[in-house]
Amino acid sequence: MLPKIKTILYATGMGAGAPHVYRYALEMAKQHDAKIIAVSALEKLSPFAQNLIAAHIPESTQNQIHDDAHEYAKEKLQERISLLCSKESGGDTQAAERLSEIRIEDGAPATVVLEVAKEIGADLIIMGSHRHTVIGDAMLGTTTHKVLHSTDIPVLVVRIPDGFHEEGF
Repeated sequence: MLPKIKTILYATGMGAGAPHVYRYALEMAKQHDAKIIAVSALEKLSPFAQNLIAAHIPESTQNQIHDDAHEYAKEKLQERISLLCSKESGGDTQAAERLSEIRIEDGAPATVVLEVAKEIGADLIIMGSHRHTVIGDAMLGTTTHKVLHSTDIPVLVVRIPDGFHEEGF
């Protein structure tokens, strides 16, 4: 007998394939009477970008600009995920209620997904993946690859079709 799926972690970077992947999360949640927790990560600026900014803007101003921009980015990302999930629910209030929380966390995407999945006791992680080359995966790695090989939680990887593009997100 398979374990019960009660909590689904929907991991998104809000790329063009986000609605496609969310449809899978929503359908799985309906089939298993589960809740969905959406998570997205905000990464720090690269050292190169930080040095470039430091060369042109005083430190006190940098900190204020960074803090303001960070909060703005979190708010906008939260709004975009909420809009996506609402739109994909298509006016079905029961489907809309499946989404119980949206979390925007600081850190590397794979680390954020793994930490939040463990914290919430996720029974399933659902995330998308574009087609990558073998050499590209070996050299750079992908968030999906890192999550797959670092967790005991089942992961449903939804292939995002080549050239996939949804308007509005």
